Amino acid sequence: MILNEDEFPEHNMAKLIKGAVVPRAIAWVSSIDKDGMPNLAPFSFFTVASMDPITLCFSAGPGNNESGFKDTVANIKETGEFVVNIVSEDMANKMYESSKNYDPEEDEFARADIASAPSELVRAPRVSDSPVNMECTLDRIVEVGASRLILGRVICYHLKDEIEMDSDKVDPHKLKPVGRMAGDYTYVRDFYKLPNPDLKD
Repeated sequence: MILNEDEFPEHNMAKLIKGAVVPRAIAWVSSIDKDGMPNLAPFSFFTVASMDPITLCFSAGPGNNESGFKDTVANIKETGEFVVNIVSEDMANKMYESSKNYDPEEDEFARADIASAPSELVRAPRVSDSPVNMECTLDRIVEVGASRLILGRVICYHLKDEIEMDSDKVDPHKLKPVGRMAGDYTYVRDFYKLPNPDLKD
């Protein structure tokens, strides 16, 4: 199958793209509005944008907030701060619960029974049980069609002692991150190096 751009409307391109760009890491983003109401939501269009300065990015589609944005985007625009929490396997069900469309005045931490903890340098709370929390200040918001690409500079990094390895490494076996597939999720447990003679050309 070969699809040119003018043929895209005849196909479900969202499924074709999400089915091919896998597995995707999940940014479990906690934010807070100017009145102190916390918000928590997962985003799987997420990666590292730069290592100098250390900058993360995630993309959020349009939302039902009165501004037309998702609550996360609206909060970050207001405060200029957020936290990226990494989702481990044992938190996947709670992460899923926090992904539902709640009204702006509802607290996803409370709705999904997720413990929060104060951050060091930003007002937004952290997910207490997340193995990694990265506090961020807003670098910029880039309009990309109907979506908003959020870039945030990491200003504080939290790592659970039990997943820390020597030489500033994270133990992937203990991290147990959750990956997003097309409409499903995947375990990230098997690792290999290249070149690998067991792999066919």
